[in-house]
Amino acid sequence: MTTRLLVLLLPLLLLSACSTQEIDSSNDFPNNGRDEDALERDELYLSERLPPGLPHPDATFSHGLQQQIRYLERIGQRDYQAGNLSLSSDDLRATASELEAWFNDPSYWPQLEAFQVSGMDQRGNVQITGYYVPVMEVRHQPDETFRYPLYRKPKSNGGRLPSREQIDFEGALDGQGLEIAYTSSLVDNFFLHVQGSGMVEFEDGERRLLSWGGVNGHAYRSLGKILIERGEIERDQMSAQAIREWLAAHPEQMREVMSTNPSYLFFSEGLTQPVGAANVPLTPLYSVAVDPKIIPLGSILLGEVPKLNAQGELVGHEFRLLLAQDVGGAIKGPGHIDWYQGIGEEAHFHAGQLKHFGRVWLLLPRSAN
Repeated sequence: MTTRLLVLLLPLLLLSACSTQEIDSSNDFPNNGRDEDALERDELYLSERLPPGLPHPDATFSHGLQQQIRYLERIGQRDYQAGNLSLSSDDLRATASELEAWFNDPSYWPQLEAFQVSGMDQRGNVQITGYYVPVMEVRHQPDETFRYPLYRKPKSNGGRLPSREQIDFEGALDGQGLEIAYTSSLVDNFFLHVQGSGMVEFEDGERRLLSWGGVNGHAYRSLGKILIERGEIERDQMSAQAIREWLAAHPEQMREVMSTNPSYLFFSEGLTQPVGAANVPLTPLYSVAVDPKIIPLGSILLGEVPKLNAQGELVGHEFRLLLAQDVGGAIKGPGHIDWYQGIGEEAHFHAGQLKHFGRVWLLLPRSAN
């Protein structure tokens, strides 16, 4: 295996509290889970010992792990360079094999190393948000209520595709036969775009899974961040539900605010299970979306993820194994991962609350050195 740069091992030395300006102000709210005293580092990955015991997952993890192994077998040999860390798809397969052996025999201790991601602030703090697959009521044909289309991706012919404002408010895709279904709310469509996939239910009871079908190529901008910057929603009150409530209370500003995010997502049909960018079914509470330039798809992570109460307040953290199987337009850099919560309203509730910081380690086979 490629030799990796080894840095300081745990336990980490603590520094005095650092400035909250190391993170975006929209993420600076009370009890956000960020460790401001952690050691600052210059490199993307820091080699550390594993914690005393890995969290033993439930049976659903085994299915997700098998999907991970199939993905790695399918892509063949690949080499990756993530900051100071060199690795290969062989390393990722070896990690999966070690965890498979441990899952089948808990007395076996996997021979792995943990490499902590530097995070949003170079102190290991990674924001962990949540996503889910909603179930939306739709119609095959438009009517007075259900009149907002969900689209397949148009052919670009090398040109730039229209923006959100042009599509949703100016009818830029009208008459091209790209409509999959019609919903009753542009706001619902917007959040379906953010989620990346969803289950739709037609008037005759037919259900279809709509999966990620490409984007228009415009830059993604966070509505939550924009509303915080404008003083419309307090940082510690920000959530998907808060955005929905604000848009409902300010219909006259809906077009202008939603159009500040020009990125637009299209959908594809035909799948029966939610599938991520690795083209494998997502596993609730184990699959995550990552920036593949930082964390290659097919990686297995150890996450110290937020534990929240019913009010969405942070009450602690817990260790959890995570499977890097998806990507997202808003997931860029080492400071953010998106944690898949499942399908339906309960998953929606939990996904909408998550916005807190945790820590993330990339697991790799132990070096021969």
